[in-house]
Amino acid sequence: MTTTFLYKSDPVRGRQWAEVFRQHAPEIDFRIWPDVGDPQRVRFLAAWEPPADLATQFPQLEVLFSSGAGVDQFDFAALPPALPVVRMVEPGIVRGMVEYVTQAVLSLHRDIPAYRRQQQTGEWRPLPVRPAAERRVGVLGLGSLGQAVLAQLLDFGFDCAGWSRSQHVVEGVQCFAGQEALPAFLARTDILICLLPLTDATRRMLNATLFAHLPQGAMLVHVGRGPQLVSDDLLAALDSGQLSEAMLDVTDPEPLPAGHALWKHPRIHITPHIASMTQPLSAAAVVIDNLRRFNAGEPMIGLVDRTRGY
Repeated sequence: MTTTFLYKSDPVRGRQWAEVFRQHAPEIDFRIWPDVGDPQRVRFLAAWEPPADLATQFPQLEVLFSSGAGVDQFDFAALPPALPVVRMVEPGIVRGMVEYVTQAVLSLHRDIPAYRRQQQTGEWRPLPVRPAAERRVGVLGLGSLGQAVLAQLLDFGFDCAGWSRSQHVVEGVQCFAGQEALPAFLARTDILICLLPLTDATRRMLNATLFAHLPQGAMLVHVGRGPQLVSDDLLAALDSGQLSEAMLDVTDPEPLPAGHALWKHPRIHITPHIASMTQPLSAAAVVIDNLRRFNAGEPMIGLVDRTRGY
C-alpha cells in the first residue's frame, strides 16, 4: 500500500516541499491539505496546527512533524500519547536566526538605537565606542540555535556565556546550568538573548525578578516566544533604567494589537516574528532524511521529549 505524507501548513511552501519529495522520495504519495486522499494511507503528517482528533482521522499515523522550529503550538494532551513528535531542525532556520541575532547584538553594541533617536532630534553627538571584548553577551538556551548564535558572536570577540536547564560544554563559552546558576549568569550579562523554547517553566520567565539580576542598563534581545515575556515588567524596567533597550521579534499576542504599549516605547524595537523562518527546500530534505531514519529504526533529528516539551 502506498504511503501518504500529508502537509498541512502554508500551501505555497507545500508546493516546494512537493517538488523535493517528487525528486528525492518519489515512492511517497505527497499531499497538501485538504487533499487527504485515503486517510488510512496517511502515515506521516507535517503541520503547524494539526487537525483535531488525529487518532480517528488518521488511524495509521506514525509520526507528526512540526513545520516550524517550535512545538509549543501543539496541544500534547490532544495528541495520541505514543505518537512521535519531531520539531524542525534545518540549516535555513539556524542561518536565519544567526543573522538576526548577530545584527541585533551589533546594533545594540554600537548604539544604533540611540543614534536613531538622536537623528530624530537632529543631534550630532558621538558616543563612546567599546570593544566587543568588553561587552558581555549571554544566551538563554543552549540548543542548536543558541550554540550557532554563540559561535558567530565569539568570532566578533564578545565575552560570551550561555545558560540552560542541563549542563553543556561549548568551546569559548562560559556555561551555566540549572535554576541555582541563573542569577550568576544574569549578573555577568550586558546583552541578554532569549532563545528558550516555550514550556511551563519558561512562560513569563522574562519578568521583573529576572531583570533585577541583570546589570543596570542591560539590553534584551527576545527571539524565543511571546508568552515568555511579561510586557508590563519590561516597560517598568526600561522606564527605571534597569534595562536600556529591548529588541523584540516575538510578542504576546501576535500580531501585536495597534495601540499596544510595546509599540509606543522609544526603547523597544519590534519586528513581526521574522527572525528565522523554515526554508522550504532544506526543510523538506531534512524531513525526508528523518523518514529514512525512522524506517531504518534510527533516531530522528529533532525528536521531542514530551516530558520536557521540546
